[in-house]
Amino acid sequence: MNKNRRFTLIGFCFLCFLSLSAFLFKSRPVHVYLIGDSTVADYTQESDYLQKKYPITGWGQVFQQFLYRDSLKKLNRLIKSDTVLVIDKAKGGRSTRTFFEEGRWQEVKSALHKNDLVLIQFGHNDAAKDKAERYVDIPGYKNFLRMYVKESRDKGAFPVLITPVTRNYPWKDGVLGSAHGDYPQAVKDVANELNVPVIDLTTLSATFFTQKGQDFVSKNYFMNLDSGKYEAYPKGQKDNTHFQPEGAKAVARLVYLSLIELNKKK
Repeated sequence: MNKNRRFTLIGFCFLCFLSLSAFLFKSRPVHVYLIGDSTVADYTQESDYLQKKYPITGWGQVFQQFLYRDSLKKLNRLIKSDTVLVIDKAKGGRSTRTFFEEGRWQEVKSALHKNDLVLIQFGHNDAAKDKAERYVDIPGYKNFLRMYVKESRDKGAFPVLITPVTRNYPWKDGVLGSAHGDYPQAVKDVANELNVPVIDLTTLSATFFTQKGQDFVSKNYFMNLDSGKYEAYPKGQKDNTHFQPEGAKAVARLVYLSLIELNKKK
């Protein structure tokens, strides 16, 4: 092979390498990381889910279905890709502090790429004063939220703060209130301080559930189960914090619609 032909072949191979690299980079889906507690978690990651846990469902478990190719057109400023992979790292019983202390945040942070999204929803366990192993007071809660936001941004990712989704109480005169005390406002305070987008899921979910009515959401959305209906709960269940599949889908839809509104402002 003469010198000119060799250089031509090398140049051609180099161009092929650049084209392949560009294709692979472009084709990488944006990762949407979810960090939070049991209301966000994906229970299908646990062994024997159908036998031991079903129908409990976190809203993150069903969030992927809202991020298909056509729906992403409405999120074109937030998500710079036509494909998305939801990675649900939320875990039951975790507060902002314990999620960090157990190394769960480090795992997420190490995997973050530029333009990934990080959706952050804590509060249910931070507010548990009777459980010292998970409790975080308001100043500490704010500090951990600040850390998650800052370190996401340091990696070029896009953080979104989310106030805790409402529990199915307290109800008064047909209106669902908030059981989360000062924690939703603390999320808003940090969002305002750091100029980070926030989804007020506490208010959105309470308003939506109020529209549906207490009887409907208690029976269809939350884990209030009749005895003998599900293998995992032979004696039934009374749980007004965690969701059945339909409740999880309803909350996931609220989050998706809120992202559309954020997209308009970006």
